[in-house]
Amino acid sequence: MHTLTGVTRGDQYRALGLSTFAFTVCFAVWTIFSIIGVKIKGELGLSDTQFGLLVATPVLTGSISRIFLGVWTEQFGGRIMFPLQMLITAVCVWLLTWAQTYEVFLLAALGLGLAGGSFIIGVAYTSRWFEAKNQGTALGIFGAGNVGAAVTNFGAPFLVVALGWEGTARVYAVVLAITAVLFFLLSKTDPVQVDRKRTGEGPVSTGQQLEPLKDIQVWRFATYYFFVFGGFVALASFLPRYYTGAYGLELTTAGVFAGLYSLPGSVFRILGGWMSDKWGARFVMYLTFIVSLVVLFVLSYPNTSYVVQGMTGPIEFSFGLSVGFFVAMTVILGFVMSLGKAAVYKHIPVYYPHHVGSVGGLVGMIGGLGGFFLPIAFGFLLDTTGVWTTPFMLLFVLVAISTIWMHVAIRRMEHRRHPKIAEEKERLSDLPEAPVIPENKQSGSDLPRGAKPTPAE
Repeated sequence: MHTLTGVTRGDQYRALGLSTFAFTVCFAVWTIFSIIGVKIKGELGLSDTQFGLLVATPVLTGSISRIFLGVWTEQFGGRIMFPLQMLITAVCVWLLTWAQTYEVFLLAALGLGLAGGSFIIGVAYTSRWFEAKNQGTALGIFGAGNVGAAVTNFGAPFLVVALGWEGTARVYAVVLAITAVLFFLLSKTDPVQVDRKRTGEGPVSTGQQLEPLKDIQVWRFATYYFFVFGGFVALASFLPRYYTGAYGLELTTAGVFAGLYSLPGSVFRILGGWMSDKWGARFVMYLTFIVSLVVLFVLSYPNTSYVVQGMTGPIEFSFGLSVGFFVAMTVILGFVMSLGKAAVYKHIPVYYPHHVGSVGGLVGMIGGLGGFFLPIAFGFLLDTTGVWTTPFMLLFVLVAISTIWMHVAIRRMEHRRHPKIAEEKERLSDLPEAPVIPENKQSGSDLPRGAKPTPAE
């Protein structure tokens, strides 16, 4: 593990605060199409499938970019990569206002999507400032920057009314550029980069950074993140469209209701990090999946009318969710998804302390791809079935498969490690016996007292 000698509590708070603020701004930019996309859809006469592709395109770039942004952050440090990524994205957001055709909008959306890559930069930068025992809480606080989606859902509709969607995009571009400059001026070089400069050690090669991606365990974490993050991004973008279509609400009202989902889906990530530190990340994942299954089952049920032949004639009755009840259910869903997001990223610095950028980048990429493919699938289902609740049916199936897969994999792993595991009554824990250490770093000083270097399961 890297040394934190000379790092004060103030340094830790500075790094965490600046990273969280920058990520919040980036996430607000990343989800801007959930609001301005509704206006663009009307101007261009787009179908639901085309609209889903437009909303999802920034997510594609933000997902794929996380791999190389994570590796570069490990090599060059977050103080360089964070401002650079934000400045490039700000230029792309400004250029968005020049687009006139659907194809050009898609191209501009690809550049805007770099805002989503900020997550792995912040994870790699922030984790270097904290001890392993506090990284879950610290990364949970950082991950609360997802609240940027709520900022967009709450605020952007009013900006669109006052300035138009083009003016809204320009405001976002200027704020992002200012944030980049402030981050560079106020932040400090992380302890790992400082140690490298002091010792003359070069950065870890790209090949070494990508080495852990051969572990099946990494891909298991990525599968969890496909729903808890990819599903979160997809719903944050889809819900304004759902409220305006299914309930006939105004865009401003729809944005506020969508923000009520995004807000707990962001801020309670802090709680998820704390719970993962205290009770184990695996326990939190079970809680997330089980509650999500119940909520999605309710949301999946379409408005239905029944006719029953009674004793004196037919009896008609109907079932449907009121907008208030629907909003309440999405708040619960957002809450448990926020816990799950923190739980997934609790694992990474513990299992892979020297590969946070590459492993976290892959997990983030897979999760982000969920945010890309799911909105497209939502639009396709709406176009082909004409049933508003089909997107929630899709999410229900996804969570059911993930829950079964997770449980089977965990039980097999535990029985392989401990043949008598069935007799144990202890709480679920997802901490390794020792973190995965590169061969050239395996030494007694890098491991917990009494532990021996072991590969990941």
